[in-house]
Amino acid sequence: MEKKKKGKLYYALCGAVIGAVNGLFGSGGGVAAVPALGHAGLTVKESHASSLAVTLPLSAVSMVVYSLGQDFNWSDALPLIPFGLAGALIGGLVLKKISNVWLKRIFGGLLILAGGRMLLT
Repeated sequence: MEKKKKGKLYYALCGAVIGAVNGLFGSGGGVAAVPALGHAGLTVKESHASSLAVTLPLSAVSMVVYSLGQDFNWSDALPLIPFGLAGALIGGLVLKKISNVWLKRIFGGLLILAGGRMLLT
């Protein structure tokens, strides 16, 4: 049974929260976007794909804000960009082939690992 899609207010509130999370944690908006989009009625793969589309412009805005401050150094970021792009390409290709069940398990496992690491270090 397909879930009923949420209204404009839900998307507006989610967008604001996702943008704030992205700005605070540096592209972490996807962590908030995937469950929010799933709750809005999107399938697992639609949620992940839409999250990527949402976090791209959010990350660009966050990058501009960070680059205007003292906490940003292009020499630290530039070497990561080509490998990040390659990883994004590979992840996008794998997303098409992986089952929804495994996608949810992997995503949940990564959240648990990241949260545990952050709590313990």
